[in-house]
Amino acid sequence: MERSFWVSSPGAGEIRPVTLPEPGPGDVLVRTLYSALSRGTEALVFRGGVPVSQYAAMRAPFQEGEFPGPVKYGYLNVGVVEHGPPGLLGRAVFCLYPHQTRYVVPEHAVTLIPDDVPPERAVLAGTVETAVNALWDAAPLVGDRVAVVGAGMVGCAVARVLAGIPGVEVELVDVDETRAEVAAALGTRFALPGRATEGCDLVVHASATSAGLARSLELLAPEGTVVELSWYGDRPVSIPLGEFFHPRRLTIKSSQVGSVSPARGGRRGFAERMALALRLLADPAFDALITGQSDFTELPQVMAHLDELPGLCRRISYQAR
Repeated sequence: MERSFWVSSPGAGEIRPVTLPEPGPGDVLVRTLYSALSRGTEALVFRGGVPVSQYAAMRAPFQEGEFPGPVKYGYLNVGVVEHGPPGLLGRAVFCLYPHQTRYVVPEHAVTLIPDDVPPERAVLAGTVETAVNALWDAAPLVGDRVAVVGAGMVGCAVARVLAGIPGVEVELVDVDETRAEVAAALGTRFALPGRATEGCDLVVHASATSAGLARSLELLAPEGTVVELSWYGDRPVSIPLGEFFHPRRLTIKSSQVGSVSPARGGRRGFAERMALALRLLADPAFDALITGQSDFTELPQVMAHLDELPGLCRRISYQAR
């Protein structure tokens, strides 16, 4: 009997038994090695903060149940194919699947993990995919001065991808000064909000706070753009559009990973975007984003105290089950 994690009601979770279907033609059976927690989205789902108007938009690809609960939710999963075509059998794959010990999905739902990417790091694929889509939306230019406000998982992933563009100056901005160590590992500068460099051509905002968005606008040079990556759920957001916004002709542009950026939508699909994210994860600097690990059986307690746990990505191991 397999097991999965469910949000039973807002603020409470449990491990439930699962009976798997028999794999059909074109299906794969995957045994999970690792999954990971998205501190932003999954914490929002756990506390029941998804607005009713966004229930459909917020559905994960293999979600079961409905918001606010009971619901099986998650999308960062790495496993080994135990049944499937010869090209996948025994290989490590990434899938946008919730936290579950084994699962059956169509073959096209998994992405082969390159040999030079450790499965332990590959749990970040969904996060790096978000960063790729954000930078397709942002379209940074060689030599741009860019700030990333909010040094969470997504902000850090964006900063590292940006750091690989020749001539781009990247500064990671966060209220937590301990993020300076992470910024150094990612090859970027770090600043507290009050000391951040102004005159930026582009700011990527990922702090999910009104204060962070307001500071992002302040950091822009005239005619600069803030790319908004934060998901606020049911929380209202207030920003000072009466100050720098109009005189500097600033732009706030949304970016959302649920669709491929219009800048690439005509030429790239979801599969290509995910494959690119996994290729980027050959970079060992991304290991700095994984700052803790728990066992699958501990998930109900981990989710209940996720906001209290230090660090960035919390990886979930299935090795001891």
